[in-house]
Amino acid sequence: MPSEETSRSSGFFSRIGNAVGDKLAAFLSKPSTQYRTFSTLSEDQLTANLQPGDLILVEGNSRISSAIKYLTQSTWSHVAVYIGEHEGHKALLEADLVEGVITVPMNKYNGFNLRICRPVNLSAKDTQALINYFTARIGHQYDTKNIFDLMRFLLPTPPIPQRFRRRLLEFGSGDPTKAICSTLVAQAFQSIRYPILPLKTDTNSPANIREKVILAKRHYSHFTPRDFDLSPYFEIIKPTLHAGFNYQDIVWTTQSDETA
Repeated sequence: MPSEETSRSSGFFSRIGNAVGDKLAAFLSKPSTQYRTFSTLSEDQLTANLQPGDLILVEGNSRISSAIKYLTQSTWSHVAVYIGEHEGHKALLEADLVEGVITVPMNKYNGFNLRICRPVNLSAKDTQALINYFTARIGHQYDTKNIFDLMRFLLPTPPIPQRFRRRLLEFGSGDPTKAICSTLVAQAFQSIRYPILPLKTDTNSPANIREKVILAKRHYSHFTPRDFDLSPYFEIIKPTLHAGFNYQDIVWTTQSDETA
């Protein structure tokens, strides 16, 4: 067993690490200077189209968002989940860099590039189990080891071969009371055995299921926000199209293409 002195030393360095992590979190959460919108959704659009369990992919504008987008070679740097009515209002839930696992209002991401991803054919029972999983983790901290790892890759063009970038996001302390946004979402869906990007396996299956594809779970720490966009098991919901879009109704500017 560790001595009392070792335990005190470990606690001291843990507190130092948490303090430094908090400082880094505040720094990395600051917005970057350049951000271009192309797919924004209003609070009204979200409210009219979201169902409990839907995911919101966010292209963030912070320093840490830039690092995640570089490492994943993706638009999406963050994921939140719509949990429906919570404490008297409609809410999203997310693992925030500074605040940890929290609920946030529907208008938090007004003006951000967003995408809605919907798990298909969820039963009412599994939807409730999913929401219960998320809400039971409100108050958990963000995994600060994630912050230290990302801090190493904030150079404009770090010399990291593309085939290694995804593995650089397979980190975290493993502490169950700490969370990373995509890890939290992956754990929740895996808890109800809903697939994201599973692995196909070759097994000696019993005759009665030999014609079926046998899937294996990826480890939850291997997921990034873009995986929910790439997953063949999540439907992309576009409120503009659901509202009855007709391209012939568009009024175009008379400005010529050459000067646009």
